[in-house]
Amino acid sequence: MTMPKPSILIVDDEKAARYGMKKLLEKDNYLVYEAKDGADAIQIIKTQHPSLVFLDINMPQLDGMKTMEMIHAMKNPPLVVIVTAYGSEKTAVEAMKKGAYDYIAKPYEIDELRIIAKNAFEKISLQEENARLRLEIGRLEGLGEIIGQSEAIKEVFGRIEKVGTTDVTVLIEGESGSGKELVSREIHKRSKRRNEPLIIMNCAAVPETLIESELFGHEKGAFTGAAERRSGKFELANKGTIFLDEIGDMSISTQSKLLRVLQEQKFERLGGTETLAVDVRIISATHRDLEEEIEEGRFREDLYYRIKVVNIKIPPLRHRSEDIPLLVNRFIQYFSEKHQKRIASISSEAMKLLISYNWPGNVRQLKNVIESAVVLANKEILDTTDLPEEIKHPENTAVTVKNINYNLSFRDAKKILIENFERDFIKRKLEEFSGNVSRTAEALDMHRQNLQQKIRELNIGK
Repeated sequence: MTMPKPSILIVDDEKAARYGMKKLLEKDNYLVYEAKDGADAIQIIKTQHPSLVFLDINMPQLDGMKTMEMIHAMKNPPLVVIVTAYGSEKTAVEAMKKGAYDYIAKPYEIDELRIIAKNAFEKISLQEENARLRLEIGRLEGLGEIIGQSEAIKEVFGRIEKVGTTDVTVLIEGESGSGKELVSREIHKRSKRRNEPLIIMNCAAVPETLIESELFGHEKGAFTGAAERRSGKFELANKGTIFLDEIGDMSISTQSKLLRVLQEQKFERLGGTETLAVDVRIISATHRDLEEEIEEGRFREDLYYRIKVVNIKIPPLRHRSEDIPLLVNRFIQYFSEKHQKRIASISSEAMKLLISYNWPGNVRQLKNVIESAVVLANKEILDTTDLPEEIKHPENTAVTVKNINYNLSFRDAKKILIENFERDFIKRKLEEFSGNVSRTAEALDMHRQNLQQKIRELNIGK
């Protein structure tokens, strides 16, 4: 299917001026319309819908400024470039304050005209892509804040829909920042308990000496500083859902007491003798490998099988890079409104850097990067200069043997290190054999199917 040519309208009362500009623009494969005055231009815009208008400022009857106001009042107006006489730049600047995209002064250089047209259509392309992504985001609103169209995240969506209406315990696994809490919220929203509380507790954020009190509550005088009775998370979550984030960080002794609550739905407050019965659904999450923790004696096997009736594994962001444009545009929209900035989109070069980055901090890290870029940006389209150094130059900050990101857990750093090695090694071999998978597999001493699976897992492009 042949793509339509990008279209331009030239508005000028001088026929010779229109003719000269039209000939130059047609050489760059633009479809060019002509209008002799403002009224003529409005009719052509309504019928032909050009994307860009070169509008002469000095015309009889309906001048360029008034015509531009009428254009901007239309639905989905084209971009407007003001054409002025030499020395009238002050008028052109005033027009830009009122919404003109750019201006060009007569007599103009050929290259100047071509560059303005090229830049204008790049902006139009970005706006169209942004609008498409917003529509795509709108279709994904059914799962709240969880955004994506990759097969990996669609599988998560499917599990949420299936388990949401049941009352089973769910274990959510995923790296830090991948969205485990968001998944728990979506499960709760789909459950019969949705009108009851969802109580969230991060087990890693509570000191070991206080975690039992946080979970089960305490009586007055139970320990130094316990000046009055306090209800715990389980009591507060009665009839609803409790989300135990980072359950893998819970001590063995607390795990034993939690197991009893799961088995009997009963507990006592710390320092108390009264047995309290609760009706609570439990959703747990961890970034740790609990099977490995069981082998090391740090997690109870019987508790593991209790909390893992259904398992949901959230893929890291580097394994679903096709979702990054959707996330980026959602965050730009959100933070532009939050911080009252006029950020329309992001350049294709900046987006490529975001897509190719490894994202050890996952969606949370991406969200923070976009918020920072929006706050600091001084133009309406984010570009590479608005991104942090580790994204512009990942080779200087990648997780390597000599340069480990010590903010990561040991498991996550090791996993990313191995993935980086596998991705780099396989990409180099594929390049060596011009993308031929069979010859690459033979050189790597791998089965072709196994190599294809690795290529998919590591998100290696063609």
